Amino acid sequence: MEAQFKAWKTSRSLIAQYFEKYDLEQLNQIPEGFNNNLIWNLGHIIVAQQGLIYKGSGLDPYISQELSARYQPGTKPEAKVKQQEVDELRGLLTSLIDKTESDFKKGIFKSYKERTTATGFHLASIEDAFEFNNYHEALHLGAMMAIRKFV
Repeated sequence: MEAQFKAWKTSRSLIAQYFEKYDLEQLNQIPEGFNNNLIWNLGHIIVAQQGLIYKGSGLDPYISQELSARYQPGTKPEAKVKQQEVDELRGLLTSLIDKTESDFKKGIFKSYKERTTATGFHLASIEDAFEFNNYHEALHLGAMMAIRKFV
């Protein structure tokens, strides 16, 4: 699991750079040919991780239901995100790593609701969920790398 956490931290530090390199207008811009934007991908990464790890384990996530509803799988940007929400997402992107790692080390993930993701990955354990989360975040980082060329 140490390797999973190391990969996750590295990925999140790359993703966090988008908050520094792009302004509010750029974060909200949906380039032609795309159905979402940089900030939606950032929010989605956070929401998906909380769903995969916490909800999948039958635990309450550390994010609000409103945030979850806005960025859950199957959603798309419906309105421009304000700076206050950008700041909230920036904080969550990094703070949730420490909380999740600490929770894992405390052993709070006692069970996992086995399922197959929409992309065909079978998740049978919390370890599978962490591994899939890293894969999922890498996919969205790739999408963000494509979007950034057009904003």
